[in-house]
Amino acid sequence: MDLNLAGKTALVMASSQGLGKAVATELVREGTNVMVSSRNTEKLRKVQEELNAIGKGKVSFYTADITKKEDIQQLVKETKRVFGSIDILINNAGGPPTGSFEEFSDEDWENSFQLNLLSYIRAIREVLPDLKENGGKIINIASSSIKQPISGLILSNTFRLGVLGLSKTLAEELGPYNILVNTVAPGRIATDRIAMLDEIIAKKQNVSKEEIAKKTQESIPLGRYGTPEEFAKFVVFLVSDVNSYVTGSALMIDGGSVKAI
Repeated sequence: MDLNLAGKTALVMASSQGLGKAVATELVREGTNVMVSSRNTEKLRKVQEELNAIGKGKVSFYTADITKKEDIQQLVKETKRVFGSIDILINNAGGPPTGSFEEFSDEDWENSFQLNLLSYIRAIREVLPDLKENGGKIINIASSSIKQPISGLILSNTFRLGVLGLSKTLAEELGPYNILVNTVAPGRIATDRIAMLDEIIAKKQNVSKEEIAKKTQESIPLGRYGTPEEFAKFVVFLVSDVNSYVTGSALMIDGGSVKAI
């Protein structure tokens, strides 16, 4: 099956590690030119070297803090300078801190809003002229919490639902331009973020991190955590030409762990 991604350009936010890096990797394997970005220049340089060694799509990087409007604007400008017009936007951001409602100040809420919702809005705004001209794909990475809130993650539970509302609305508004907008919701994918969450739970329960991971995996119908590669391959399908009619959807990549319908 030809995904027809060779020669296209994708901007992948927060892509020096974890899910963002995995998506960038799979896109490059399909011959897509990819701009990777994060706040860590050294990590980005290593990612660029690693992905360019694949020998298919070309990879460039730009250091940016996605909580800053000017950084996002410059990131999009640099992507267009290096590769030309943008065909695909993968919105991604690190998860906000864990904690309960009474632990967080106004500043905590504002920071999470900037990181997990406003950064998505700003990135879409900047790439929209290109996408409206030629059509394209937008993927907003959220969390399984859009279907089932996760204990101790009230900030994520709140703003990930905002991402879902944004995606659904934009799918309708941008459909006439042949722009497809979807939300993908990872469950327990084996990343550093999940390892950190397991460790936090383990400390609260005074057990080992391995016990928490084992117990959690037993609750997942497939009996294990997903891999970043599995997640990324599904995202690549959604942004490929093979997907020409799925938009406005929230797609769970969770091994069946979420019980909500």
